[in-house]
Amino acid sequence: MNVENCPRCGRVFAKNFRDICPACMKDIDNQYETVYKYLKENRGCTISELSEATDVPVKQITRFIREGRISIRSAPNIGYPCEVCGTPIREHAMCESCRLRLAKEMQNSDEDRQRAEANRLKENQISFNIKDRLQDRFR
Repeated sequence: MNVENCPRCGRVFAKNFRDICPACMKDIDNQYETVYKYLKENRGCTISELSEATDVPVKQITRFIREGRISIRSAPNIGYPCEVCGTPIREHAMCESCRLRLAKEMQNSDEDRQRAEANRLKENQISFNIKDRLQDRFR
């Protein structure tokens, strides 16, 4: 039997398909029900208003949205923070500008790696040619 400490409350529990104890799982499910009911009645609220009204942290509400437990399609004012810059977004984990910047950085990194590889090959070729010329002189 695999036993661990719950990262939320510290209690010892038999690890199951989730990484938290049953008591914390029940607490999270209760938070979900509270958020779901409030959002059903107040579709025009923002995520901060939802958090204040339900006493559920914004981070947990964001987790519900990302897990697909809460749909924000019918809640036009709900947006959750981008994981990189904190800008409110309605889908994905990062805003469009952060995704574009990440893609550009990856492309630049790839180009730098290719350039460094080309320079290394070029240096090896030059040193090989000089070595060949020196061998011919000393024979």
